[in-house]
Amino acid sequence: MTQPLALVLYEKLLPGTQLVNRLQDLNYRVQTLADPDQLPTCAEQMKPMLVLADLNATRSDVCEGLARLKQNPATQHLPIIAFGAEKMAQIEASALAAGATMVVSEVALLSHLPQILERALQVD
Repeated sequence: MTQPLALVLYEKLLPGTQLVNRLQDLNYRVQTLADPDQLPTCAEQMKPMLVLADLNATRSDVCEGLARLKQNPATQHLPIIAFGAEKMAQIEASALAAGATMVVSEVALLSHLPQILERALQVD
């Protein structure tokens, strides 16, 4: 059986590497990105099962990259789990408007990853 691929966009080393390790422990293959501008192209080429994106990037607009992902017919179906710091109401609203399936804190994501993945992958 082929392992599902998770595309992980992160800039901050600590939560990003912890997330990658947790996903690998759950038998996911992981492809990492640091630049949100590469997200749509990479997702179209690699065909991941889902995308996880850190909203706390300082170099680029993550929400813009998520919006372009959702505007592309080849990638608009992908569930997106956006994550970030505890207090981020404005960026959370922007991420949801851009097409994120859900927005969670870094702490919740790392603590409840299997449940969050299950919820994000549910087919309506």
